[in-house]
Amino acid sequence: MNQFQLIATIAERDVLRYTPAGVPIVGVILQHSSQQEEAGVARLVEFEMPALGAGRISGRLDSAELGAAYRFEGFLARKNRNSKALVFHIIDFSAA
Repeated sequence: MNQFQLIATIAERDVLRYTPAGVPIVGVILQHSSQQEEAGVARLVEFEMPALGAGRISGRLDSAELGAAYRFEGFLARKNRNSKALVFHIIDFSAA
């Protein structure tokens, strides 16, 4: 199963564009910071990750406030067929 949830802020957002098939798509950079417990020790976890929203979700993502915290849901996939880099594909999000 490939399900991913993350509470993060939108640090950067690309301009809404359209695929050759006419599907709206917007890319974002999500920024996350939290404290997690690993092997009984508290660990500060901070990272940025690329994400995108396609179809109807792209309009909501395009108008979402930069810097605000949201709970994102979606899945991970390769950036493209020949890449090992992952991208978070957002299928839904709401205020955190």
